[in-house]
Amino acid sequence: MSIRSNSNQATAVVSDKEASNFVSHDGENLADCPRTMADLGVNEKQLVRKMDWALIPLVMLLYLFSFLDRVNIGNARLYKMEADLDMHGTQYQTAVSILFVTYLTFEVPSNLLLKKLTPSRWIAFITMTWGIIATLTGIVQSYGGLIACRLLLGVVEAGLFPGLNVYLTMFYTRREIALRVGFLFVSAAIAGAVAGLLAYGIGHLDEGLPSPVLGFATYFLLPNEPETAYFLNEAEKRAVALRWASEYGNTKSAQEFSKVDMMKAFTDWKVWVFCAGQFGADTMLYGFSTFLPTIIKSLGHWTTAQVQLLTIPVYFLGAAAYMTSAFLSDRIQRRGVFCIVFGLISVVGYGVLISDTSAGVHYFGSSVDAPRFIRGHAVTLAMVAFAAVTYGFMWWYLDFVNRSRDVKEREAAEQGCPLPPREESEDLGDDSPYFRYMT
Repeated sequence: MSIRSNSNQATAVVSDKEASNFVSHDGENLADCPRTMADLGVNEKQLVRKMDWALIPLVMLLYLFSFLDRVNIGNARLYKMEADLDMHGTQYQTAVSILFVTYLTFEVPSNLLLKKLTPSRWIAFITMTWGIIATLTGIVQSYGGLIACRLLLGVVEAGLFPGLNVYLTMFYTRREIALRVGFLFVSAAIAGAVAGLLAYGIGHLDEGLPSPVLGFATYFLLPNEPETAYFLNEAEKRAVALRWASEYGNTKSAQEFSKVDMMKAFTDWKVWVFCAGQFGADTMLYGFSTFLPTIIKSLGHWTTAQVQLLTIPVYFLGAAAYMTSAFLSDRIQRRGVFCIVFGLISVVGYGVLISDTSAGVHYFGSSVDAPRFIRGHAVTLAMVAFAAVTYGFMWWYLDFVNRSRDVKEREAAEQGCPLPPREESEDLGDDSPYFRYMT
């Protein structure tokens, strides 16, 4: 019987033959290890809860400060940043968006460095660096200086979110990962809520100052892998290795960096389709988070303090939506339905924004065409609709692949020609006839 985790069962089992192919993160052969959670004397739910308490607060803080330092330019605008730097026309919009040029460029290279330099070193380094850059942004004296800081900020922040996603998969199975990634997005919502208060209390971009301190602490608090986790005992470390092998096919070859696997990822059309869908969704996310203070300012004769306070309820509602959808997604083991439903809700919302002339509902758009922001609303509506359609197509396609493989496996068994042993196809990844996509 092959290792396979079950959402309704806290036990994993492995045969002698398969165990010889599986190794823990430190290279120890699992054939010499206990084969089940019961053998190890580890309760899986308690193990997951223990990892949550040790890891999630730290990764949430990391992403909170990252998001805060990235979008606080929206709050800085309320303090007449454009006038101070003699900015005009679309220069503010350029300063906002140019960060993502380097952000997109360095995401993949940064993740490759994560493996070579270890998570604790690399994440600590980029955290301290972006904090310094974000702080220096507050003392720039020209538009050119602002652009330079934004470009550098994109370089160093690029590795955090993808790096944390990879890092979390070292501890959690794919049946648990949605809720943990949901915590990252909750921290982004919290960052949006507190950014206004911090900006009002400080009055400039010194929000970047805590990040170097957090980066220094990260070096000591973030374990590089389960085998070096200070909060796990030996039995729990073995249990994590067993879970990892159960979920991801932890073969010896899987422990090594493979250029073949990397090129396979780059040439997989499914990856690019998901990238396109995410691009549409992120257009809404970052436009909203960056321009929200500007839009609220245009709704009436608000003071700066009132504008900052009015951003808070919006972000707390977003945090509640993040956690609810992530929890339910892990609970029912479905992903696509939530992407599509929330995408359609966003489409309806932006449709209302375009059609309604009431300033009370205008919370996002390009500040070039205030006060109704029709252009910004229309672009965002189109992008999020594109994302919803893209996710809908991938939901259908991956479900079709799953059903096709179920049929082939059943027909092979009925005809007395079973598929090759699971252990022989582990290195095939999602091309394995035994692999089933989470839809």
